Amino acid sequence: MATPAAAAAAPSTAATSEKKKPVFVKAESLKPGTHGHNLTVKVVDSNAVKATGGANRGGRSSASLNPRGPVRLAECLVGDETGCILFTARNEQVDMMKPGSTVILRNAKIDMFKGAMRLAVDKWGRVEVTEPADFDVNQENNLSLVEYELVNVEE
Repeated sequence: MATPAAAAAAPSTAATSEKKKPVFVKAESLKPGTHGHNLTVKVVDSNAVKATGGANRGGRSSASLNPRGPVRLAECLVGDETGCILFTARNEQVDMMKPGSTVILRNAKIDMFKGAMRLAVDKWGRVEVTEPADFDVNQENNLSLVEYELVNVEE
């Protein structure tokens, strides 16, 4: 006899067997607080940021949270023909972000850092190196240079 939870889960597995085609967006369409973006971008520049590995806010050492050692970070300027944005690469993503390479970012999200947008791919997304694209990155439209301010609207 099937439990109600198993019966409820059965229809959803059938629906997910047909995967949706990913919808690719351009850099200029990125907005604060959004997620689930798929982009094909070129890496313009990659700067390694100091690896974090000391005590964190909880007072515990990061070794207990991350057995693989300190987190490697790099800030990479990526973009397409419509604009560019800073991408925060973590750990093995850092090795893929070589200047001049073309990468596909799947399920990317927008993080806010000091009032500016940053693109990131967490454990639910994927970074893939692909064949070189035939576009030039529009560095005039840098979305990470736009500063946003959180405004509370009273109704």
